[in-house]
Amino acid sequence: MKTILTGLRPTGNLHLGHYFGAGKTWREIQNDYDFYLEIADVQALTDNFNDPEKVRRNVFEITKDLLAIGLDPEKVHFFIQSKIPEIAELTVYYSNLVTVARLQRNPTVKTEIAQKKELFGNDGESITYGFLGYPVSQAADITCFEGEVVPVGEDQLPLLEQCREIVRKFNSIYGETLVEPQQLLSKTPRIKGLDGNDKMGKSLGNAIYLVDDDETIRQKIMGAVTDPNKIKKDDPANPDICMVYYYHKLVNKEENNQRICEECKKGERGCVACKKELIEAMHEFLAPIQEKRKFYEEHPEEVNKVLDKGTQDAKEKAVETMKKVKQAMKIDY
Repeated sequence: MKTILTGLRPTGNLHLGHYFGAGKTWREIQNDYDFYLEIADVQALTDNFNDPEKVRRNVFEITKDLLAIGLDPEKVHFFIQSKIPEIAELTVYYSNLVTVARLQRNPTVKTEIAQKKELFGNDGESITYGFLGYPVSQAADITCFEGEVVPVGEDQLPLLEQCREIVRKFNSIYGETLVEPQQLLSKTPRIKGLDGNDKMGKSLGNAIYLVDDDETIRQKIMGAVTDPNKIKKDDPANPDICMVYYYHKLVNKEENNQRICEECKKGERGCVACKKELIEAMHEFLAPIQEKRKFYEEHPEEVNKVLDKGTQDAKEKAVETMKKVKQAMKIDY
């Protein structure tokens, strides 16, 4: 069975974009791979170094979310990044194999640096060494567990390619030691936000989270973007540009969606009524997830067991890898 590795930065709870995107892929592949899932608290600190309590809290919050959406701790090794010191050690070794110029050329890093420059209004003085070097840390995450496959979206391919470059460079210098990972591209398109933005996210305020209560969901859906050309209740509208219908297609039943689409196009359905129906469908969709999550809320010791067991499994794998790495580098004193 091939080893697959992926990770999440614990900076907040999961939203519907996570559920239908990465979560869908992970639920499908957990039966077919030796699956390591990293809660990347160290990488979360690259952006949240001044708020460690937030990161620590979200390690457990995000684990409860992942268990609630259907990831099976009997099939998935959940582990905490900071509890595997071999990752940090391997990151140091890899840092000698990558130039600063190469990191700055990484398309994903370039985009995020540009965003930071725009946010802070300077020439990049706020960019830390840890932030610039996080692709090196990610390469250590993957190779420390001999990850053969990594599930990624297209926007993450540059990071995986950088990992492969590091592996090739290491093997060319020290001999064939590391596994060069291959991508498993997600077939799920990115889920749009309630405001129509192509990206759903906390900073944009356009996401429905798996932990949102009934009133929060109601307020968010009532504020969702609809067809701007529909002025009156009985005006015909285009459901294909309406975010309310977009979310109906995600969480409502197919027979309901056909009816909604036809009524919308004929002007037989008002936006308020449509939003109210979506609210009901959303509650029905989230109810079993929130019920399962409630169990873990009430039994935090079960979450600790999952993380302890998964981290122990990951630790054993990392120790084996580091023995090979240090032997190849002639530092196995």
